[in-house]
Amino acid sequence: MDGAPVDHHAQSGTEHAEQRLAEARELLRQSQAEAERLRHQLQSAQRHAAGLSERRRAAEAQTQTAARNNRRMVELLEATRAEITTLKENLDAVTHPPFTFATLEAVHAPREPEEGVETGAVVRGGADVVQNGRRLRVTVSPLLDAARLTPGAQVLLDESSSIVGVAPGTGSGQLLRVKEALPDGGLVLAGTADEERVVRRAPALEGVDLRHGDAVTVDARVEWALRRVELSEVDEVLLEEVPDVTFEDIGGLGPQIDRIREAVEIPFLHPEVYREHGLRAPKGIMLYGPPGTGKTMLAKAVANALSARSADGERSFFLNVKGPELLNKYVGETERQIRVIFDRAREKADAGFPVVIFFDEMESLFRTRGSGVSSDVETTIVPQLLTEIDGVEALENVIVIGASNREDMIDPAVLRPGRLDVKIRVDRPDADGAAEIMAKHLTVDVPLHADDVVAAGSADAARATLIARTVAALYDRGADTALAELTDVSGTTHALHLADLVSGAVVADVVDRAKRHAVRDYLAAGQ
Repeated sequence: MDGAPVDHHAQSGTEHAEQRLAEARELLRQSQAEAERLRHQLQSAQRHAAGLSERRRAAEAQTQTAARNNRRMVELLEATRAEITTLKENLDAVTHPPFTFATLEAVHAPREPEEGVETGAVVRGGADVVQNGRRLRVTVSPLLDAARLTPGAQVLLDESSSIVGVAPGTGSGQLLRVKEALPDGGLVLAGTADEERVVRRAPALEGVDLRHGDAVTVDARVEWALRRVELSEVDEVLLEEVPDVTFEDIGGLGPQIDRIREAVEIPFLHPEVYREHGLRAPKGIMLYGPPGTGKTMLAKAVANALSARSADGERSFFLNVKGPELLNKYVGETERQIRVIFDRAREKADAGFPVVIFFDEMESLFRTRGSGVSSDVETTIVPQLLTEIDGVEALENVIVIGASNREDMIDPAVLRPGRLDVKIRVDRPDADGAAEIMAKHLTVDVPLHADDVVAAGSADAARATLIARTVAALYDRGADTALAELTDVSGTTHALHLADLVSGAVVADVVDRAKRHAVRDYLAAGQ
């Protein structure tokens, strides 16, 4: 057995297998080492990626912070720039030369120069202004609206005397009165101390109908009438109305109404008959008598009657002048207002309207000259009225009516024939006149007590009985109605009764008081 042969081939195969196994083990070990290395590299790469991501997030946060800071910086820079701009504008405004005011006279468009008369620089266009009494031709900024540059406007000039703005007008100026309107549009104005001047109209007055006595503001530097000023001093003493009072509304003045109709209505309603007989219509009527007797109502009825002179029934105007309020402490002012009143009457008359100028309390204005104890203003007021009345001769539609309680104080020149031609005394009413006046106020529309109506038999009979009893009580001259005992210069003594003081106004007041008592009793008793 010991001598059996060895199998070298098998031994060699085993060695080879072991070698291969060792190689495989070495390869496995190397693979494991490589895997471990790769694992370490992966972990290192992951850690590096995490660091990069963190740095990215930090960079993004820094970027956002920088963007916010940049926006705040931009806003701060813009605010700073705006503040600097405002400060610069304020500094420029403080250091800028002041603008000066001037009054615009005219605006000129560019044109060709007239040879030998003017150079090209003169006709390039511009405007004429007046500044501090100096007339200048200046340039106009092209930024301005030419339509705003109207003559008489206030404009602003810069340091080079160029128009750079239109200033709002103040409306102020010297106040003057229009004396005459010229055909070319100019105005003759009257100032103080009878000073007169001719001025031009500003565009605001173009086409405006200016009458004598109208007040206008004037820019004396350029002689422009700027605007009309509505003053109320004439309206305060003048009541312009269309009366609706007729002669039928007036009671107790039958004879006076007949005289007025004869003196006024016939000449105005039948002027051709008057002309055929060589007569002319009266210029005025003087109504005189105690107060409250209906003088003002008569004057209004005259104005209403004159409206019947045309088939169209054209209206009439009643200019009621309040005498005492017409007086003015300034010299010449009352005379001017009288002229304005007659000018207004002429204006209405020229339009075809009958006009009545009614002077109430005439003795307060037109006293006898030389009878004053202080300023003696009537020495100038009376001649002014006489001049105006004499001027009414050519006006067929104007009549002057005066009313006075003291006609003896009026200047005789006012009352002479040819001026206030017709003189009518309006006396206190008698018993019949008082009954007629009372009937005008106690009309059929006024309710009467039922007992009175039953006792009289009808409302009309009760009304007539009431009027008769009241008039009898007013005009009773018994001892019960005696108010005072008078002794005249001759020593004669006589009693003053209520009938001696009755007037139309008193009768109307009696009726009104009775109505008020009736209302009070009705509300208290229900009947």
